[in-house]
Amino acid sequence: MNIKNRNFSKMLQPELKMRRDKIRVLMAQQGIDAALITCNVNLFYTYGRVVSGYLYLPLNSPAQLFVKRPNTIEGEFVHTIRKPEQLSELIAECGLPAPQKLMLEGDELPYCEYKRLAACFPETEVVSCGTTLIRQARSVKTEMEVEMFRRSGISHAKAYAQIPSVYRPGMTDFQLSVEIEKLMRLEGCLGIFRVFGRSMEIFMGSLLAGDNAVAASPYDFALGGEGLDPSLPGGVNGTLLQTGQSFMVDMGGNFNGYMGDMSRVFSVGKLPEKAYAAHQVCLEVQEEIAATAKPGVRCEDLYDKAVKMVEKAGFADCFMGVGQKAKFIGHGIGLEINEAPVIAPRIKQELEPGMVFALEPKIVLPGVGPVGIENSWAVTGDGLEKLTLCPEEIIEL
Repeated sequence: MNIKNRNFSKMLQPELKMRRDKIRVLMAQQGIDAALITCNVNLFYTYGRVVSGYLYLPLNSPAQLFVKRPNTIEGEFVHTIRKPEQLSELIAECGLPAPQKLMLEGDELPYCEYKRLAACFPETEVVSCGTTLIRQARSVKTEMEVEMFRRSGISHAKAYAQIPSVYRPGMTDFQLSVEIEKLMRLEGCLGIFRVFGRSMEIFMGSLLAGDNAVAASPYDFALGGEGLDPSLPGGVNGTLLQTGQSFMVDMGGNFNGYMGDMSRVFSVGKLPEKAYAAHQVCLEVQEEIAATAKPGVRCEDLYDKAVKMVEKAGFADCFMGVGQKAKFIGHGIGLEINEAPVIAPRIKQELEPGMVFALEPKIVLPGVGPVGIENSWAVTGDGLEKLTLCPEEIIEL
């Protein structure tokens, strides 16, 4: 590790302790006296980097890292381990008592790995709520995390601003998507698009053109797309970009580990007037939600307000899809693209300062394509802060 990285790692330690303490508070509420963390995203959240190993988090003692790879990590609370069966012995060597109630990441670990880790603590009550508690802690961001979103938003906007420069007449959606992905990478995008849950997969994001935006997807995304192959059924499908057609760029803004989210609409030539009217409705929904959302407001109330506005405008049939519709207009973002809160019906969770979410009212017009908007927002003490600042009108190519 060079001097620059070493100094940053030292500066990060109070932040990481704050995050671990947020988890400890939730553990204490359920009588849990230790957690064993091994999934990549949760290791990054609590330790500041991804390793192959285990972070042992006692309720009232410093966290201990038991690492298999890389073998170059050193520190007061860092220990080498070859296999999980050594954990109990190594924990005892650290002067720590065996946990009475231990939580594992039950919603993320494969069944066999979960059983193997649980068997390492035969005298301990093992509970599977680790994923739930850690995601709850992660749903309210620290100021440093919000700053990561701000910085990501700047890079995201720089990439999107260059999209008109890489468009060429006669392109397919796939060809243009490749050029946009290159722009994103050149601005520093890490490329990986982290999604919670094993049932959803996507590469960097999507470009949906014309009627491909109507195509239903097996994934719980706002809009799906057919995809290029049945093995990855989402996103571009080879559609030729034609005059009078819209397309929506929705690339994940992972520039520093945090998944910023932003969608913008482009057109090849002029669109029918109905498309501009529908786009304006989405912008008005965004502005109304942004003016209404603040700490204490329930997610379901925001969703209901948006639906009523769209119904009044006459676009209910094509709001958030045609035929198969997404049943949300917003979702929490963070180290994964689908965190809490979710702006959806029957979600009574209230907004809290520090939450960060993407708001994405979108309309699909058969024969034309998608319109609408998506931005990332942070909940402040009295409202919202927009984190993705980029022109929001339909940009004609």
